[in-house]
Amino acid sequence: MTDHQLRLGVNIDHVATVRNARGGAYPDPVRAAKLAEEAGADGITAHLREDRRHITDGDIDALMEALNVPLNFEMAATAEMQKIALRHKPHAVCIVPEKREERTTEGGLEVAREENRLAHFIAPLRDSGCRVSIFIAADRKQIDAAHRIGAEVIELHTGAYCDYHAEGKFAERDRELEALREMSAYAHTLGLEVHAGHGLTYDTVQPVAAFPEVKELNIGHFLIGEAIFRGLTPAVHEMRRLMDAARGHE
Repeated sequence: MTDHQLRLGVNIDHVATVRNARGGAYPDPVRAAKLAEEAGADGITAHLREDRRHITDGDIDALMEALNVPLNFEMAATAEMQKIALRHKPHAVCIVPEKREERTTEGGLEVAREENRLAHFIAPLRDSGCRVSIFIAADRKQIDAAHRIGAEVIELHTGAYCDYHAEGKFAERDRELEALREMSAYAHTLGLEVHAGHGLTYDTVQPVAAFPEVKELNIGHFLIGEAIFRGLTPAVHEMRRLMDAARGHE
């Protein structure tokens, strides 16, 4: 683990998406994870979806074997995924909402509505030594619920902020950014570690990276796309540079 104040987790799901398009062995997401690790990523994120549309069980096995940095295992709150996580005991598990028809994770987890179920679901994961993160919107009600069920970490969903930026809806973008800022600060007062991610690009990362309470950003799809044009190592280096500059480290 590097000593950057703000950590970068690189999500390698969509290397597996490209591989699975042809049903072969290439490109290898584990190779991408090792490249990202060598380029300065502080952790690797992988989402084992119920339909296995990108990352597979074999990928998780291989990542656990190959990585020297922590694995953040994204998963739905299902018995199958809990069993897999308890077998591997990754450094961290991030509980995310999952609908089979969605192209990507569309929003934060509804913790307040499922508080009792999720509290019982995460207890054995915590007991096994995994750090439990809950992927939620920048909403006080959801943050309070995540805190009550015993999560140690929340990851704030930055997708709406990034979408508004891409669509040129700057007033809405700024309101969403302010909500992210306020809720990062609020979660920190509760003793939660604050992460953020989803949809972040070179154009949108710095305002979020500047929040002093945010300890980790998880970025994947954009970096894998950028790697097509500049290579994965330079893509990760540029994201790291922008994050450090936002924190005044450059």
